[in-house]
Amino acid sequence: MWLAFAVDFLYGYDLAIFGIFPRSIIGAIGIVTAPLIHANPVHLLSNTVPLLFLGPTLFFYYHKIASAVFLRCYFITNLLVWFFARPYLHIGASGLVYGLASFLIFFGFFRRDFLSLIISVIVLLLYGSIFYGILPANSNISWESHLAGGVVGMVTAVQFRRKRI
Repeated sequence: MWLAFAVDFLYGYDLAIFGIFPRSIIGAIGIVTAPLIHANPVHLLSNTVPLLFLGPTLFFYYHKIASAVFLRCYFITNLLVWFFARPYLHIGASGLVYGLASFLIFFGFFRRDFLSLIISVIVLLLYGSIFYGILPANSNISWESHLAGGVVGMVTAVQFRRKRI
């Protein structure tokens, strides 16, 4: 994300063209690239900080399932945005942030073991307010990415609740 932003900023490239543009062939590239592209430093930081907490939490405590969870939150979220979002250019890693936060919150409640419940409560306290972001409040923000990430994280938590972690 930071490298893409540096290239965008330093060389004046408009990498936003590699975002998700729903239901268009050229916009499908964004399924892979959109989370790496950010509009400005505030946008980049607002995704970096949670990813620096949620990612290591996922991989440290749930290392056996972490890669599968991460890839689902990354790709399925973006695929859902490509299929169902409004025709608008969607960029940023907030769908991934919502997916990881949603997974970590719901996983403990579905799994019901002490460690997972503690992690759920901590993530809920730190990031529980993100659920307001699934509502269409600002036309410049991809609430569809937020909603898709939240759903993917929750569904993944249900599906993985009995897996060895």
